Amino acid sequence: MYLNKVFLYGNLTRDPELKALPSGSNVANFGLATNRTYKDKNGAKQEATEFHNIVAFGRTAEVIAQYMKKGRPIFVEGRIQTRSWEGKEDGKKQYRTEIVVDNFQFGADGGKSGSGAPRAEQSEQSAPKDEGEAIKYPDEEINPEDIPF
Repeated sequence: MYLNKVFLYGNLTRDPELKALPSGSNVANFGLATNRTYKDKNGAKQEATEFHNIVAFGRTAEVIAQYMKKGRPIFVEGRIQTRSWEGKEDGKKQYRTEIVVDNFQFGADGGKSGSGAPRAEQSEQSAPKDEGEAIKYPDEEINPEDIPF
């Protein structure tokens, strides 16, 4: 058995471009940047950035195009695919390696972005003010028959 599986977590390098295929299905294309930090042979900290071409189809493409913008983080699960075609001007064979999305999750950006997907705001009542404050549970016993589902 062979395996072609990719997991990437990074930031969009451009806004997703949503197009319709002749079949009527939607396709979204966007770029994703991932970073890697390492120490070189002298012990100095180095950072390398990789850029990936991402393609999503169908409802996944629609949702990504609707909520994601340049700079927003996303987790992508998919497969590597390389396409080839003849160049229009010179007739040379062109290649493009892409990640085809199977699943994705919106990334957590720490509230840095002012637009895009809606985020649930924490209310003052639900967030403890400090770590020493304990959660207060009701004194009475919960009766399973009182649960509405």
